[in-house]
Amino acid sequence: MPAFKTKSQFKTSEKNFLKVTETAQKRKFIIDFDSTFTQVEGLDELARIALKGAPNQTETVKAIKDLTDQGMSGEISFSEALSKRLALLSANKTHIEELISFLKGKISKSFARNEVFFEHYADDVIILSSGFKDFIVPVAKELGVKEENIYANTFEFDNDGNITGADQSNPLAGNGGKIKLVESLNLDAEIHVIGDGFTDYEIKASGLGHFFYAFTENVARPGVMEKADHVVKSLDEFLWLNHLPRSQSYPKSRIKVLLLENVHQAAVKAFEDEGFDVEFHKGAIGEADLCEMIKGVSIIGIRSKTNITPKVLENADKLIAVGAFCIGTNQIDLEGCTERGIAVFNAPYSNTRSVVELAIGEIIMLIRKIPSNSERMHKGIWNKSAKNAYEIRGKKLGLIGYGHIGMQLSVVAEALGMEVYFYDAVDRMPIGNAIKCKSMEEVFNTVDVVSLHIDGRPENKKLIGKKEFDQMKDGVIFLNLARGFVVEIPALVDALKSGKLAGAGVDVFPKEPRTNDDPFESELMGLENVILSPHVGGSTEEAQEMIGHYVPERLLEYINNGSTTGSVNLPEVQLPLLTDSHRLLHIHKNVPGIMAKINTIFAKHNINVRGQYLKTNETVGYVIVDVAISYTPEFLEELREIPETIKFRKLF
Repeated sequence: MPAFKTKSQFKTSEKNFLKVTETAQKRKFIIDFDSTFTQVEGLDELARIALKGAPNQTETVKAIKDLTDQGMSGEISFSEALSKRLALLSANKTHIEELISFLKGKISKSFARNEVFFEHYADDVIILSSGFKDFIVPVAKELGVKEENIYANTFEFDNDGNITGADQSNPLAGNGGKIKLVESLNLDAEIHVIGDGFTDYEIKASGLGHFFYAFTENVARPGVMEKADHVVKSLDEFLWLNHLPRSQSYPKSRIKVLLLENVHQAAVKAFEDEGFDVEFHKGAIGEADLCEMIKGVSIIGIRSKTNITPKVLENADKLIAVGAFCIGTNQIDLEGCTERGIAVFNAPYSNTRSVVELAIGEIIMLIRKIPSNSERMHKGIWNKSAKNAYEIRGKKLGLIGYGHIGMQLSVVAEALGMEVYFYDAVDRMPIGNAIKCKSMEEVFNTVDVVSLHIDGRPENKKLIGKKEFDQMKDGVIFLNLARGFVVEIPALVDALKSGKLAGAGVDVFPKEPRTNDDPFESELMGLENVILSPHVGGSTEEAQEMIGHYVPERLLEYINNGSTTGSVNLPEVQLPLLTDSHRLLHIHKNVPGIMAKINTIFAKHNINVRGQYLKTNETVGYVIVDVAISYTPEFLEELREIPETIKFRKLF
């Protein structure tokens, strides 16, 4: 959601889109500095810098911070908090220079991305702080705040530049200082106060401010929030509420992201860095609970154990996108998502190498009978023998499924000296010396090791049963690292007990525990030369981190730019970055005549189109139009009211 790049672009937007009124021009914005304009409290950070290396640093900094919190929450008076903090502080002018450099990198993220607001309203933005001008002025000026509009305390120094206290003639040094200062300004305007502390609320309580906004991007003080007219998690929310120029068409702090099943922290960070409201849970969530949790959620991230069912979708009143932090999407009602215009993304490549390495490791372990020998060793039984233990070099590997994982496993297996045979329902080009077979039976009749790498489509359910095991050579090693329901477990157990199979590696099961605290049960438990693993084929630090980056990138591209690259259910469109325009995104039923209806509305309202993109699949159409900023709410409403509309949103 890019910001306006120039003042002229903003002026056009202001006139035609934001419709700023004369009343709005008379508004004044009083903004706190510490923990509002910046992410931290300046005096606390000055103490940390000044006391660096001192034996009492930790205790003193904590004491100053506690006093700050008590003063900001109204537990003690401001003057008492300030005097006690300054008494504990042992700082010099040189420390202030270091603090300024630090604070310039700690401007609140939502403030930093809304520079256009500060540029346009430079005359109306007032920084009012109980902190100190000595470090506030250089930092606030970074966003174009005028020095004459910055009101704060000032330090007093001795001849050596050491801080000795605050200028007591400044009204901000005493109780009720902000009230006295605002009163002296005699502002003839509608006053909006934005801050995180009790002293900010007091401006409104005194009758000098019209609205108080509790700012919680950096710190949330319950006592202050209770007294606010609005609680805003970011400056974006404040600007949106007041129809002011901003970098986001809709504040991301109002967009809820639900991440389940312990997805990598890289994903959590990606969304938090963008300003979204993120809720994180380690475990999977059952349908009943998810039906409640999904309400109000715009983006959900899951792995393989949480199911997005039709019932869940019925309760998903704001859902825009689903991210599957895994390869498979069979746990998601794709048809239902498509009908609702909900984009679904997965990670088709990110954990490929991890699965391949596990397969190779298990093949070697099983063909050498290491699992059964290891179990005997743990019982004190020494069974040194080469009988029925083999090298994998020269052995034949059969792959059922020759997608990304199958192909890479083929390459690695060949490098280790194996011959590779494969069957795939889709016509695939062999890589290296791999041999394509006409049927699964042909593979089973030929190979020494069978490894499944098929997807979770319904027709693959119970694909491998007694008939298929009977078609295999005696003494085969069998791996299922694909989907639990593709193998009939009783048939696999019989094949192992009868000696038809010499060993098996199973990573996926028809029924799996929802969390690590739930018990695991399977008929395969206790069988000799069987490796059981808890669905960890793609669970390496490297794979999960890659997925943790990849899936959020796709989701953010869609939310921020409208691109559907990598979507498994919507038409794929790679869009250019949005500049100098607003972008309208229209998902509709794929029936004849929709584009004619859309273009008729554009013509009726004389809208200047700067770019138009359309892609369809058998179910839906996705049209993206970049338009000049000049348009009316009525125009947008007509687009929404096209009968075949599934979802409509705008970006800027």
